[in-house]
Amino acid sequence: MTSSRLRWGALAWLATLQFFVVETVVQLRGDRYSRADDVISDLGETTWPGHQAMNASFVVQAALIVAGALLLLPALRGGAGRAATYLLGAAAIGTLLVGVFPADRSGTWHGTGAVLYLVGSAVGLICLAYALRPRSEALGTTVVLLGLVGAAATVFFVAEVDVLARGVTERAAAYVLPIGLALTGIALWRARSTDPAEIEEERRQRAERARERDEALEAAARRAEDRTAASGPAGTRPADDAEDHWAPVRRTD
Repeated sequence: MTSSRLRWGALAWLATLQFFVVETVVQLRGDRYSRADDVISDLGETTWPGHQAMNASFVVQAALIVAGALLLLPALRGGAGRAATYLLGAAAIGTLLVGVFPADRSGTWHGTGAVLYLVGSAVGLICLAYALRPRSEALGTTVVLLGLVGAAATVFFVAEVDVLARGVTERAAAYVLPIGLALTGIALWRARSTDPAEIEEERRQRAERARERDEALEAAARRAEDRTAASGPAGTRPADDAEDHWAPVRRTD
């Protein structure tokens, strides 16, 4: 896996934190909104000031999730990595539906997208954790805990179990994905930059390229020496020129 691909994939997942920034800005555009009691989708309804920005954030979030998953796929090895990619793709489709279909315009599609996002996020993080554990036990444990929190909160939210306020329950289910993806992106990039085996492999490749370059330069120098030797003493016509009717004729006097 190339450094460039890993870097861009990590940046895509780190950029999913944009959701928190946009949500806060849009919330401040109106009044009488409570994060404890009101759900995130209320900020995307057409009656809320700045709802365009909130819905655009949902769409951008979907693109960032998919981009990061595709770019980082080689780093997510095994069946768990492939399963995580599919589930995160489902979560991305869900948040895309949420952004395209506000709750007050198409409740059915909006609700379907919300459930798809929440379920895909929770189960996707759990699968992602198993794919990451061979690389980092601490990272895998952190991500799986986020997935379990998201799964429990999703069950409570969908079943309308009043363990916590409704807004808090939804946010516990929805926030775990950008947090988990951002942590994963940072950890993968840091591991790539500090892995001794990969650093040694890069050093070996650089040395190999330098050797090939030196050999090419030496070969070019030998060819130049051969041409000089073949031209004979000064003032004589080279053997190659004898067969070249377009070669300039050298005077011998």
